[in-house]
Order: sequence, then structure tokens, then C-alpha cells
Amino acid sequence: MSRFFTASDSSSEESSEEELYSDGEAEKSEESSSEDSDEESEEEEDDGSSSGSEVGAARFLRDASDESESDDEDRVKQLKSGKDKRFDALEGTIRLIENAEKINDWAVISTEFDNLNRQIPSLIKQNDGKVPKLYVKAIADLETLMLETIEKQKVTPKKMNAINTRGLNAVRQKIRKNNKDYAKDLDKYREDKESFMREEIAEEIVPTPKRAKKAIIDAEAVAAADDEGFTMVGAGGRAVQYTPESILKHIRSIVEQRGRKNTDRLEQIRTLEKLFDVSVNDYQRIRVLLTLISTRFDLTSGTSSQMAPEQWKLAEQEFSKLLQILENTNEIVVIENAEEWEDDEKLPTITPGEIFRIPGSVVSFVERLDDELTRSLQHIDPHTAEYVDRLTDETALYITLVSTMVYVESLKKNPKLDQSQDALNRVLMRRLEHVYFKPSQVVQILEANTWKAIPSSLESEITTRASSADTTTLVQTLCTYLFQNSEGILRARAMLCQVYFMALHDQYYKARDMLLMSHLQETINNFDVNTQILFNRALVQVGLCAFRAGLVYEAQTSLQEICGSNRQKELLAQGLQMQRFSQISPEQERLERQRQLPFHMHINLELLECVYLTCSMLLEIPLLAQIGSSPDIRKRVISKTYRRLLEYHERQIFTGPPENTRDHVMQASKALASGEWKKSAEFINSIKIWELMADSPKIKDMLSAQIQEEGLRTYLFTYAPFYDTLAISTLATMFELSERKVSAVVSKMISHEELAAALDQVNSAIIFRKGVELSRLQSLALSLSDKASGLIESNEKTLEQRTQGMANAFERQGGRGGARGGRGRGGGIRGGGRGGRGGGGNQQFTGGALGRAIQA
Repeated sequence: MSRFFTASDSSSEESSEEELYSDGEAEKSEESSSEDSDEESEEEEDDGSSSGSEVGAARFLRDASDESESDDEDRVKQLKSGKDKRFDALEGTIRLIENAEKINDWAVISTEFDNLNRQIPSLIKQNDGKVPKLYVKAIADLETLMLETIEKQKVTPKKMNAINTRGLNAVRQKIRKNNKDYAKDLDKYREDKESFMREEIAEEIVPTPKRAKKAIIDAEAVAAADDEGFTMVGAGGRAVQYTPESILKHIRSIVEQRGRKNTDRLEQIRTLEKLFDVSVNDYQRIRVLLTLISTRFDLTSGTSSQMAPEQWKLAEQEFSKLLQILENTNEIVVIENAEEWEDDEKLPTITPGEIFRIPGSVVSFVERLDDELTRSLQHIDPHTAEYVDRLTDETALYITLVSTMVYVESLKKNPKLDQSQDALNRVLMRRLEHVYFKPSQVVQILEANTWKAIPSSLESEITTRASSADTTTLVQTLCTYLFQNSEGILRARAMLCQVYFMALHDQYYKARDMLLMSHLQETINNFDVNTQILFNRALVQVGLCAFRAGLVYEAQTSLQEICGSNRQKELLAQGLQMQRFSQISPEQERLERQRQLPFHMHINLELLECVYLTCSMLLEIPLLAQIGSSPDIRKRVISKTYRRLLEYHERQIFTGPPENTRDHVMQASKALASGEWKKSAEFINSIKIWELMADSPKIKDMLSAQIQEEGLRTYLFTYAPFYDTLAISTLATMFELSERKVSAVVSKMISHEELAAALDQVNSAIIFRKGVELSRLQSLALSLSDKASGLIESNEKTLEQRTQGMANAFERQGGRGGARGGRGRGGGIRGGGRGGRGGGGNQQFTGGALGRAIQA
């Protein structure tokens, strides 16, 4: 007989299959799902047993409606809400932690503690922002147990295995970081545990209305449709109406959907705009604007994409509205760490004379606006009109920055608000970063337009309207305030910004002294990458300032570290300079591109290279002439980059007319080395890049004077062995210098022992002293000694690197060797060694060590 008609067999097989399925699922899922599956299996077994009594065809003659009704009833019994499931999962995780605490298994506790913290955010959201009391109890008891375990380990140390020790340390760090967010709840729980855990739960049974077969739209809603004839329809066909009473409910629903997939953020923005139109008081407007601005920022997902200019402008306008509302009311403030209003049914009562706090951060909003504008400028071609148009938005952003600074400053002055200093420091730093790299004329125009747009009733005590008129005073005021009220990275960045500003405005000595007194060159490697980039920019600007002042040696020294590495683009964050054999991951490349500065903040790299090579030429050519005429002088290199370019240029068989900056400098170097200083000056002055510098004629005159002076020094180094005496007037005629200038240059060379000569001031002549001319063998011996000394130095450096950290071991070896030397052939301390052997062992060791010290 077919088993299709045997009801008992089929029911037993079904129940067994369902039991197997429920058992398999229980091993893989959490406790909540296992309890659900067990309930389902038990109910289905009961159904199977009852249906087993109906055998044969009677089982298939049941009414279809009865069967559907029974299925619906079973389904209603089996379903659980998401809230209940989350609480069941929370209880299951806490139970696992408690079981692990009993057996002192800290590895399991660490894992389950992470799982517990992952479940909490969703539970807090569904619990109207309140932390579940079960969670507070669990983390409080866990912290107490952890402290007791650590104390026991200190008093009576027991050997824990490595896994348990790592788990205990991990839990200790996690609890220390996590429990700071729930300090208030933990204090309440520890004060009175019973009253804290006592909870009155009022359950309201809400009858579930039957669903209508057809959606009916209200006639009033149809009449209130918009001009285009469309009506917003929600679930069930009901028209959605935006009223002042429903604003908080709509905001709550939008905030809960934030971060979820398949969320239409544009639709949420349209909804919030309608809510702003129907809002009737300041509290509703502030809440809507805070949510609206955050939702606009959510449109930009990820760090690789930038915010659309239209959305950015709308966000900036809405933020300006928010600031205006906050400035006009004294009873509502937006600050961080404020408690959120949880009752969506009614508005809070704001009593006059008291301050109502709304959670939020205006500083974070303005920082995000600044970052999005910078990111947008990074992705636009700087040589197009689009970049210039986008750059005009910086004026509106700067006005918003100053308005935010005034508002945060007013909060800081209010004694009723415990406002931290950090928020004000961040806004001031952002304002300084928009000012420090611009010329004074541009900043003055920007400040004038900004204070015109800000109402006259608003005033800042830090930077008043009068002090903002002078750019130097403004930067000095901002930096001084940050020096006094900030620390760490903000203070270092403020100092670097001031150094950059001073160097940009030709205050070389002030900028140099401030950079040296800060000692940042010793600790800059400990800062973040953006601060290191700012340090590189300040160092380069100081070098350019020294060059404009005619200080060639100082300029070359400042630019050496940046320009000598051939990585100017990377070090100044002005582009990626891929090396030939570099291995950069896509993640590193993405981070490098995010750090790139907008084009209007760039330092001209071609001008930078031209200044560096010109300074190197003015220093290297006389040095090469000095080394060539005196082989006993130890060879030294000022700029390896310049030397390499010069050697490459000299290897060329045919050199045509110069085409770029490097060619001009190399041709000028060749002419200067051969004594043709006029030709060298023509090559240098014909470089077109000098036109980009302010007061370029003055720069060219300064370069011509420097080339004349270095040409004189090169001539003296080259031809001194061929002269006995040389008239100063002859040199003055050759290099078109005054005799006084020639005498000064020669005196300086003699005092520095660069020239073996004496100055006869009576006859206005130079008397050269002939040294002993070295033979070829002596010259080779000197070069060999130089190479040997260099080899010794490199070996010593290698030995120091290999033996670093092993000083104690070498001391012990030296002590033992000294003791043995004392007993045997210990040199002059031999007798002491023997006497030590007859006495104590310490005398023997001491005598050997002292013997080695005396011998050394």
C-alpha cells in the first residue's frame, strides 16, 4: 500500500524531519532562534499527533477555511517582534559571559563582550535612546570581577595560560574605553542595585485592525494636494500630512533609517524641507535643520567621492540659517554631550531665563563644509573656469567660519554652559588655515567682506573688527591665542602657519628664529602626515624668503632637504611622483591623493627648482675651483643633485642653446667656472620664471651682484698659483666692482683660510704665498688617506648599528678579558692582577677593567 495514505507514517516522518531540522539549526543560530525553532517543533508535533487520529480520507476532507484559520492562529503564536528577539539575544550573550566568568575563561569573555557591544546600538535605538539595564548590570559586574582578578594576581600570583592572559588584558582595555560612555548609569547602578533594576513595565495591548481590501484616500488630502496634482501617499494608501505636531515623529523615522541600504536620501531631504516650512517655533526649526544638514552630508558616501556643488551650497545656506536662529535666541543652544529629547508626542517646555540644550555640533558641520569644498577643488582641473567659479565659494565658507567662531565664543563665555575649549580652538585653526598662505591684500579684502556680512550686533573679543583690518595683527592674534589655549598638534600647526606667513611677507629673521626656537625639526616625525606637509611648506617658504633677501647660503641650506630628494611633489602634497621601482598599494595611493592640496595653495615647483639650482651654483662653482687648485683640501659636496646634473651636462658632446630652467643654470655654471661672469649673469637673468616673483628687477640685480662676487672668488681660487702679486684695481676692472668691495671679498677669504695670501693696503695689492708644491706621489697619498678614512668611518657606523643595544654584553666581555689580562700579561697593571687573584674576585675584575681604561 502506498505510504501516501498512511497518515501515521507520514506524520511521524514529518515530525522526525522537523526535529532534525530544529536540532541542526539550534547548533548554528543564537539562543533566541533555537527557542523559536523548539517551540515550532513542539507545536507541530502536537498537531501531528492530533491529526494522526484522522486516518485515511477523513484527513483530506477537512474544510479549507478551517485549515487556513488554524494556520493563521499558529503563525500569530509563533511570531516574535524584532525588539523581543534582540533582547533575547542580549540575554543569551550575557548568560554566556556569566558562564565563562564561573570557569575564569577570559578569552570567551573577550569575544562575547565584543558581541555584546555590537548588539547595544540597535537596542538603544529601539529603547528610545535609553541604555538597557541588563547591559548596565552586566558591564558593571564584569568590571568588578576583572578588577578582583587583577588584584588576586598581584597578591597571590597564579600562572594563567597565555590565551587567558591575553583575554584578560584585552577585556581590561575594552572595559576602560567602553565604560566611559555609560558612567552615569554605572554610578546609579552601584549606588542602589535593587532600585535601579526594579522596572515597571506597562504593556498596552493594541488591537490590530483588519486590513482593508482597497486603499481609501481621504477627500481632505486630495483637496490639499499640491499644484501639480500629486499627493504624498504612505503605507496603506493613507495620505501623509505634515503638521507641526508630527515633525518630531518624522524626524525620528528619518534618523532611524539613516545608514540603511536602499534608503532614498533625496526623498528624505524633500520631506525635511517640507517639515521646515511647516515648523512654527525655533526648537522645531533647529531640530529640522540639524537633521537636514546631516542628511545632505550623507549623500556623499565614502571618502573617494566629493559632494555636488549644488548640495554643498544648499547645506551652507541651511547652516547659515541655523546660526541665525541660534544667534537670535538666548534660550536654546546646540552643544555636544547634551541629552536628547525622547518624547515625540509633545514639545519640550522652554522656560524663560533658562537654557535648553540640543545635542549637536556646529563646529563639526563647518569642518565638514570645509573638507567637502577642499575635496571638490582637488577633483577639478585647476586650469579651467570651473575651478575659479568653485573657488568663489570660499568667501561664503569664510563668512560661515567667522560666524561660527563668534557663536562658539559666546557659548564659551556663558558660565551656565560647561563648554570645552577644544571646539573654539578648532574653529580658530580652520580660520587661520584659510589666511596664512595668502598675501595681505587678499586677506584684507576677504576680512572686509566678511564683517560686512555679519550683523553689527555680533562682535568677537579674540579678533575684533578693528584688528581684522590688519592682516599681520590678525594672524598674530590667532596664533597667540592658540599658543596659550591649545596643545599638541594644534599648537604646532599654529606656529608653522605663522612661520609661513612671516616668510611669505619677507620677515626672514623672525620666521627663522621662530622655527628654530620651536624645535619642531626634532619632533616633526612624531606628528601626523598633514602636519609634516605643513612643516615642509614652511621650510620651503623660509628658503625662498632667504633667497629674496640675498642670503644664498641660508636659502640653499633650507631648500636642501626638500629639493635634494627629488620628491618635491610628494613632500609638499602637490602631486604624486611615482618612482621607478616603488611599490605603492592602491590604498596608499588613495590616501596620498586625499592629502593633495588644492591648486591655489601650491608653491611653484619650477620656481623652487630654479632657486635651488641657482643657489647651488653660486656655492658649488667656487668650491670646485678651490678643490681643483688645492688637492690637499678634503673634498666635500654641498648639493649632490646639482653635482649630478653638472656631470651629466659636461658629458654631453654637443650642447645647444638652453631651452628650460636646468639648461640655463648649467650653461651659466659652465660660463662662471671659466671666468665669463657676464655671460653667466645673462643666462641666469634670461630665465622667465623670475617674473613670477614680486619685484623681479630687484631679484635680477641681486643675482648679478652675487655672480660678480662668486666670479671673483672663483678666479682667485683658479689662478692664485700663477700670481705672486695682483693689484686690486685690476680685479675691480675685470669684475666691474669697486676696490672697496674687492678688498672686502679678499679679506674675507684670507680670514677664512681659503686663500694663502696677504693684503697690502698701502700698495692696494694682494701678495700670494707660495706653498710647497705637492708631487704626484704626495697627491695620490693624500687621496688614498681620504679614501681610507672614509672607509674607516663607514665601518664604524656599521659596527655601531650591529652592536646597538648590546652594550651590557660587551661590558661583561671586557671585564672578563681585563681580569684574565691582570692574571697574565696585563701590561702595566700586571702586578695588580696577580694581587687580585690572591684576594677577592671583585678586585680581580676591577683591576682588569681599570687596566683597559688606563691603556685606552
